[in-house]
Amino acid sequence: MERKEQDMLPLSHEVVEVDGVYINEAGREEHLHRGQHFPADPILGKTEWKLTEFAFENHHDGRTDERLVPKENDTDKIGKVTNPRRQLEQGDN
Repeated sequence: MERKEQDMLPLSHEVVEVDGVYINEAGREEHLHRGQHFPADPILGKTEWKLTEFAFENHHDGRTDERLVPKENDTDKIGKVTNPRRQLEQGDN
């Protein structure tokens, strides 16, 4: 028996635990945030909601976080990986 068959989906009026896009039994999509309540469907009333897509707020512009980009004038390079093969070079010594 698969795990998916055992999981119970959240119902309308329950609290949302994860930010994301949810879809209900009627196919209606909603973007919900943590702390909100799952809405009831206008026709079906109380329905089950399934998470279809997580909502991520980081890297929304498509750029790498500046803290992850190596700096040319960084004086403290000890302990930082400046070359992908650096770990191999240190292990050979």
